[in-house]
Amino acid sequence: MASMSDFGNDLYTGKVSFPFVGRRRLWFLIAAILVIGAALVPLIRPVQFSIEFTGGSQFTVNNVASPDQLVASEAVESVVPGTATKVATIGEDALRIQTDQMTDDETRDVTAALVSAFDIDAADVSSSFIGPSWGEGVTRQSLWGLAIFLALTFLILALYFRTWKMSVAAMIGLVDVLVVTVGVYALFGFEISPAAVIGFLTILSYSLYDTTVVFDKIRENTFEDGERSGRTFGESVNLAVNQTLIRSINTTVVAALPTGAILFIGALWLGAQTLTDISLSIFVGTIVAAYSTLFVAAPLYSLLRENESDLKTRDARVVEARSVAVPAV
Repeated sequence: MASMSDFGNDLYTGKVSFPFVGRRRLWFLIAAILVIGAALVPLIRPVQFSIEFTGGSQFTVNNVASPDQLVASEAVESVVPGTATKVATIGEDALRIQTDQMTDDETRDVTAALVSAFDIDAADVSSSFIGPSWGEGVTRQSLWGLAIFLALTFLILALYFRTWKMSVAAMIGLVDVLVVTVGVYALFGFEISPAAVIGFLTILSYSLYDTTVVFDKIRENTFEDGERSGRTFGESVNLAVNQTLIRSINTTVVAALPTGAILFIGALWLGAQTLTDISLSIFVGTIVAAYSTLFVAAPLYSLLRENESDLKTRDARVVEARSVAVPAV
């Protein structure tokens, strides 16, 4: 059985090759289904936003002997019937309860109900209020941050690679990662918080890094393609993707394993919601980014360039030379 190093060497030399470019219609179809499906998920199961975006009241209950979420929900329900309540366990002896916006009187009554329900001191229950205007500000700043990130990314890639077509392919790959990741959040009922938004921006940076590495190899291969090259432009792009395939897989695994460990520890052991939100978005986005670079961004760049007149002429010459070199039997 060949070792992984032998397999990687075969990919680099072209002895073994996966048809990332040759079967791009299939990859584009799968990517389109994923994106459309992710975009339609919120229509079936709306995206859940945290209190920082929607506004509301929050109670933190500490030093609880038995952090039963049902007890907390019933205590809030006894004061304000019908209010939307989200309860999360924090560590081993604390709870966080998020509700719709409450009046001062309701806040005091809920605090008293929680003290009574868990048989704790009043000092062990703290409350805070986040107004809708603050949530709107967080949303606006998040969107501005995303817009600035994408604009700077397009400009820097266009300058670095000296072609806007690489920027377009990379940007479509980034949007693909973002839409699918948010769709996964909505599908499984995960809550989008400011920490999750930070995670989204982080995985966009990771996706950009992975795409840049692959595109750099593509530029190297296509730059070497002269009049005597035996490869078409699409074949050079496909070779570059195969040459960086093992690196992309290794990078994804190295990034996903510790993030998955942090997610597991944060969610199931420590109960740290912020840690869970960040690690969850990075874990999901890392996996989506790996597929997007290989199956969307690189094949799309090849599609954008292959119709250029000089490349079409050279590719036709390469194909004709092959037919002359290998006559039909």
